[in-house]
Amino acid sequence: MAAAASLVAAVGTVAGMVSALDGPEGGDVARPRATRSPGLLPLPAVPTATSASASPGPSPSPSDSKTAKKKPKPAPRASTGRRVASAATRLYRHTDSQVLDWVRANRSDPRRPLIESRIADRPAAVWFADFTPDTITSRVRAVTSTAAREGRVPVLVPYAIPERDCGGASEGGAPDIAAYDSWAQKFAAGLGSGEVIVVLEPDALSQTECLSGGQLSDRYGALARAGRAFKSANPRARVYYDAGHSDWNPAGTQAARLRAAGAASPASSDGVFTNVSNFNRTSAEVAYARRVLAAMGGPPSLGAVIDTSRNGNGAPPNGAWCDPSGRELGQAPTLRTGERGIDAYLWVKLPGESDGCKGEPGSFAPDYAYDLAD
Repeated sequence: MAAAASLVAAVGTVAGMVSALDGPEGGDVARPRATRSPGLLPLPAVPTATSASASPGPSPSPSDSKTAKKKPKPAPRASTGRRVASAATRLYRHTDSQVLDWVRANRSDPRRPLIESRIADRPAAVWFADFTPDTITSRVRAVTSTAAREGRVPVLVPYAIPERDCGGASEGGAPDIAAYDSWAQKFAAGLGSGEVIVVLEPDALSQTECLSGGQLSDRYGALARAGRAFKSANPRARVYYDAGHSDWNPAGTQAARLRAAGAASPASSDGVFTNVSNFNRTSAEVAYARRVLAAMGGPPSLGAVIDTSRNGNGAPPNGAWCDPSGRELGQAPTLRTGERGIDAYLWVKLPGESDGCKGEPGSFAPDYAYDLAD
């Protein structure tokens, strides 16, 4: 993707959302559930920041010709200590993930305790990245029903928009808008009646350079319809739209796209998400999300969620995006951010899954995971 380390995917006031989702005990005492997508395609690895000569994109190939983004100034550290806090109450940890598979198969590996305690035991998003209309309802329902039985809140990422990733490493999705509309309706049918967070189509509104005017209009309409379908099927679903990240599009540009896609309407949206699969510091993303929300002009109930899965040490100063060294896990997933207008910090990108340099794109790379957790 062109300037997001993507890839990669989530009503009241923020205070109301927190009280609704968080229990009185204040922290997770049970093991949270980590995740992967059934049939997950390689996650896009969108560059966080690039120099003028770099070619950002989901593939490590230097020949990728996507438009370079202006390299931002490095953000200051928020603190000198590690910021991985305890996991929040009631976020769901799915039991089907590559990191859990690795932990179960490598009990004697000396890296296992750290990877297990700091990554595998954290709740993370469940991606639905394959276009399988016949099974999407049952697969979504399998996650939401299990989470509801446990009294926990799952984070789901629908990722099947046509022309996904503009033909890059994460290309795929539905063959056309009509097929996507049908897929989204079937996705909605699996949402159940419990609380659920939907991170709708990472990069779909940030990476649009490959679309004609008509295709872009079609995409806006499809995303608006998807959001309405999800919230109509389950009024307790919280749907967040793609705001990219603070080093990609200007807040005003992104806000205009979000409005066109229905993200300013409570009928289809609860706000925006930022930093999916990226490394930008939380403080920068909080400020950016607030600018986007203000520019959107929606009701004050709209909020934001931020992907903190790999941003504990900020973005690499040289603009590297493909499994860059020196990165750290960010703040643990939580529904209690303490920040006005910021509904949650989530792990949308699954830590340890490669962007394509330390393993095949989307595959679990234990050395990378260990480096992030160490």
